[in-house]
Amino acid sequence: MGHREDLLEGAKKCLTEKGFVRTTARDIVSASGTNLASIGYHYGSKDALLTQAFIALIEEWGAGWGAESAGADGSLERLRALWDGVVAQQGAAAPVWAASLEVALSRDEKPELKAMMAASQVQGRRGLVSLLTGAPEDQLTERDERTLGAVYQALLNGLMVQWLLDPATAPDGEEFAEGLRRLAEGITKAGG
Repeated sequence: MGHREDLLEGAKKCLTEKGFVRTTARDIVSASGTNLASIGYHYGSKDALLTQAFIALIEEWGAGWGAESAGADGSLERLRALWDGVVAQQGAAAPVWAASLEVALSRDEKPELKAMMAASQVQGRRGLVSLLTGAPEDQLTERDERTLGAVYQALLNGLMVQWLLDPATAPDGEEFAEGLRRLAEGITKAGG
């Protein structure tokens, strides 16, 4: 591995151990075995590096869900498989989700980092729509991302917050999927 990859791995380690706010450039350098100048050279800033590390962690986490092989595109079975995968990996993902909440709740203390994280949401929304519907990401429209993608992302974030706050009462994949089914039935019956 080169310095760029070493930095990314070190930043991922720091994110899971310390979060965004408490991670310093020196922490990343120590974890990666590189030097301070290499952060600026390869990523521009510590916050840009941490954002890339966060995206990489989310992608690694998402690759283990296994939802793309379950059920038909857009089916309740695929949705249930996604939630089952999310719940099964929540222990490993908890530090990453806690770090993202840390940024979201930091108000305006880290505006550049917040802006980078906000920009990464588009990618996340598109990925969720593609995973659950089978539609290739490059064929999705901005409307797909801003409607269906935003709802999927809100559901995913809400589920993870429940697991972070109280794993004992958080729903499992089956319960979550049933709740969504019941919600959809209610909306359909109401003529919505």
